[in-house]
Amino acid sequence: MDLFFKIIHGISTLCGIFASLLVGSSIFVVCQMVFIRYVLNGSTVWQTDYVTFALVGATLIGSPYVLLLKGHVNVDLLPHFLSYPQRAVLAYIGSLMGLIFASTLGYYGFELFWDSYEGGWVSETVWELPLWIPYLAMPIGIGLLALQYVADIMALITGREMPFAMDKHDAFEGE
Repeated sequence: MDLFFKIIHGISTLCGIFASLLVGSSIFVVCQMVFIRYVLNGSTVWQTDYVTFALVGATLIGSPYVLLLKGHVNVDLLPHFLSYPQRAVLAYIGSLMGLIFASTLGYYGFELFWDSYEGGWVSETVWELPLWIPYLAMPIGIGLLALQYVADIMALITGREMPFAMDKHDAFEGE
């Protein structure tokens, strides 16, 4: 079981590193594009597409890392007013709903990727980037997000993780 958690933790961390590299490369390309357009009075062909696809890819591929760090937007007011068992049930329900959503989105993301690959779709710009390349970020990123949800659910079941990053005594004193 420890090996499973280490592997998922490692994969999610690699996703975070890759997403940060995509964001960093996007910043570099924007600077290069500004230099070419406004200093050299040249035209740019691929830069806008690259930045758009890289930032969307970073969002999708970085999502397992964000879940690993519990960095998604979370309203944790209600759990403070619940007992530990109630918090655990709420955490299971939330994680299960996240898993169902991620699995569904990953499935349809794979269909979109595969259709674009088989159909030879390209972007409608001068660059004509094959669209399967940026569309691949959806099934990879969201598929790994679903896997991170599985790891989170297993961590709750085995007691490795407390619901909502609270210990058993963090509940509201009105219990």
